[in-house]
Order: sequence, then C-alpha cells, then structure tokens
Amino acid sequence: MAVREELLRNIRSVEPYVPGEQPQHKVVKLNTNENPYPPAPGVERVLKEMDTDRFRLYPDPTADELVGSLADYYGVGKDQVFVGVGSDDVISMCFLTFFNSDLPILFPDITYSFYKVWAELYRIPYHCPKLDENFKIVKEDYYAENGGIIFPNPNAPTAIYEDLEFVEDILKQNRDSIVIVDEAYIDFAGRSAMELIDKYDNLIVTQTFSKARSMAGMRIGYAISNPDLIRCLNDVKYSFNSYTMNQTALACGVEAVEDKAYFEEGVRKIVETREWAKEELRKLGFVFPDAKANFIFARHPEVDANELFQALKENNIFVRHWNAPRIDQYLRITIGTREEMERLFDFLRTYIKEK
Repeated sequence: MAVREELLRNIRSVEPYVPGEQPQHKVVKLNTNENPYPPAPGVERVLKEMDTDRFRLYPDPTADELVGSLADYYGVGKDQVFVGVGSDDVISMCFLTFFNSDLPILFPDITYSFYKVWAELYRIPYHCPKLDENFKIVKEDYYAENGGIIFPNPNAPTAIYEDLEFVEDILKQNRDSIVIVDEAYIDFAGRSAMELIDKYDNLIVTQTFSKARSMAGMRIGYAISNPDLIRCLNDVKYSFNSYTMNQTALACGVEAVEDKAYFEEGVRKIVETREWAKEELRKLGFVFPDAKANFIFARHPEVDANELFQALKENNIFVRHWNAPRIDQYLRITIGTREEMERLFDFLRTYIKEK
C-alpha cells in the first residue's frame, strides 16, 4: 500500500552516504580503506576471555577505561577525550553540537562525502570551496566568515596531507569558529593537529580505530579537544544515547591502544607497501597526487577509469570509483598486503598492455 503524500510532506529527506561495496565472497578488497592486517593480539585474547554474563548489563556510559587509555596515550586529561561508535558517530555528534550558526560551515568540494549528508540531515547551511587544480585545499578560502570548518588531513579521497603550519594558519584565521580536523588517516602521514590542542580553544581533532588499528568492524572513534568542548559533546551525547559504546568494543579498544609496538609495526608495513605501490603505478603510466594515507588516488591518461574499475571487479579485485565531476577518471586504491597488491599489478600490467 502506497503512503499518502500528506504523510510524506513532513518526513525528513536526505540523500544518503553511499559506502563502499562489501562483497561476501573471496576477493582482493582494496575499496574501503580497511587495514589488511589483523588487530593487536590482545584483542583476540580479550574476545576469547570475554565474560558473556556482562552482556546482560549496560556498558559504562562514560567509557571510562577506554577514555583513560586514550588520554594516557596522547598525554591529555580524560576530560579532553570523547569516544563514539566510529569517527562517523563522533563527527556527526560534532555537527549536531557545534554547527548551529546561521552562517555556512565550510568543507572542501572534494572530500569525505558524509559531511554534506550530515549538513543536510541537520539542516546546517554549508559552502564547499573548490580544491585547486592539484586537488589541494586553498587555505585562503577558509578565511571567510563561517559557522564552522571541517576538513580531513590527509584529505579523502585524494590522500593529500597538509603540514601542521597549514592547519595552524586556518585555526589562526578562525578564532571564533570551531575547526574540526578529521584525522582518520594521520597515522600514515605526518604530524597530528593534536599538537595544537592546548594552543587553540577552537580546535577539535577526530581519529578512528578503523584504519591504522585494524578495527573497522568494531566501530570505535574519538575526539580530542579542550575540556569545555568535550563537555558540550557529552551533554549532547547523553541527550541522544547514553550507551553508545558496547562492552566488547570498549574492552577491545583498550587492548588496541595498549599495544603500541604492534600498532607502529602495522603502520610501517602499510607505508612501505604504499611507497612501493606508487613506484609500480608510475611505471605503468598512472598519475596521482602524493599519497600520504593508506590509499592512492590514481588515474591513467590513456585508460577510462570506469572501464578499468569494471574490469578489475570482474576479476575479483575491488577498488573505489566515483562518477563525480573532476574525479570521474580516478580510482581510489586501498593499500593491501604485498600479495594483494602484486595480484592487482599483475592484472594491470596485462590490461594496460592490451589497450
């Protein structure tokens, strides 16, 4: 039975975010920027030793143990850490909490596409300054009056990293606006804006366990800022859903933070494979911005990106492609294991040779 138009009139409508495909059969999966290596060994141990009787109880709404582990890791106070169900949940909560001006918030035209979804969902006005011809953020575009700013560093899907001085300049020019730096991929890149937390009271830095910590399936994200802004986030969280983090995620998250050596070794392997993959792509004629994330955003001047995307998919190699202005000839290739990347390049060498 069709729903009457009168009922549909006041229903909130938004164009949703489209996630990458999650194929259920065995493939070379290089399309969603997941980590190809397992989480820290302590995570498996926690799962095996988990007392399932605890599942009848609500989890700690303050996520105190995980918050404490993150605070110790970054050398900040517990009152400077906010956790949520993946960085998507954390950033969404930031939009809801801090972006309430009549002025438009600012984020790049080519960036993480969820920003536009949240802005439209929460009825937040927004403006998207264009990246330059090299896909770089033009910092002067963020000097205009605004209701807040968010950008990823490194950016997605371009993988371009801006240095700390660049980030600080935007903060200096926007002392009366909240600036959120989304650092989902920072562990593969360079210095973090965390270094600026105590210097700028308008800064919020968000990170995730989904990339460098190999826990995309566990959904853990966090924000670090000053105590006043974190308090505001928690006030909104407790008005929205007090029990955002489940028992299992909290326990596993602590173990992932504690094993620093395993974390650093995993990052090293991915960066090493990324740098090798960049050289292999260049040999095949691909061009791309300098990648500082766990993916490469590449195009081939003589090969149609959508055709290549489909050919890869038919051979059970999944990468990401968008039919969007300015980037429709690019593929985003997640860095997998060396073996997975070898399989990708074996296919590409044959495909391009036959073109």
